[in-house]
Amino acid sequence: MAALSRREFTHQALGSVLSLSLLETLFQCDAFADGAKPATVKWLNDVNQLGWDLRDKKLSQVEWQKKIEQLYSGADVADFLRLIDFDKLTHNLELIDKGAKSLSVKFPEVEGVPEKLAWGRQIFALKKGRSVVPHGHNNMATAFLILKGSFHGRHFDRVQDETDHILIKPTIDRKFQIGECSTVSDFKDNVHWFEALEEPAFIFNIHVSGIKPDAESTGRVYLDPHGEKLKDGLIRARRVNYEEVTKLYG
Repeated sequence: MAALSRREFTHQALGSVLSLSLLETLFQCDAFADGAKPATVKWLNDVNQLGWDLRDKKLSQVEWQKKIEQLYSGADVADFLRLIDFDKLTHNLELIDKGAKSLSVKFPEVEGVPEKLAWGRQIFALKKGRSVVPHGHNNMATAFLILKGSFHGRHFDRVQDETDHILIKPTIDRKFQIGECSTVSDFKDNVHWFEALEEPAFIFNIHVSGIKPDAESTGRVYLDPHGEKLKDGLIRARRVNYEEVTKLYG
């Protein structure tokens, strides 16, 4: 039997279920980026696989949320920052005075790191008191992972759409710290709003778009959550555009 090259060996391994022991073998052969632990590379592959499982309808959106939250709870944030070269990414970074600055994230082109991703990704960078403004989502599932700083995070179920308003119901209202996460889908916790409590503060975001190809277009829906309070904890939140919601809450 012909000997496999390191790349062939890695691709065959990653084509099936990734084992930590196998990744440790590759790590010892210097197959990964400098400083990246095999457990972090496996974690990234697991996050990516869940995205494909969602796209391929192997998981419902709510099942995906549960599994992503379980997976994120075991994330080694410090090592993930090394993997993406966070210090270089944020060197001389100038934060904006309103809202969140979006940073593009590139993973190193090394063995073990997935080349084809099931989701888009970005990092939100914020000053203290600035926000990822209140918004809901259409045809999209997302996950937040707190990388640095702390946030006041709020989530709402999206109960009913009206012409000029959306009926929402609070579900989460608490402080989020490094390593904590939250998720969004069309069916659960669809609206969120995160305000930075420290500076600088950073969130890693992934978003699986177009989950229902025949449904409405993918995108954000901005609203003002300080709306009319109704019975059963409901709030009639006014639909607004990005400029207005940023002025109010950015």
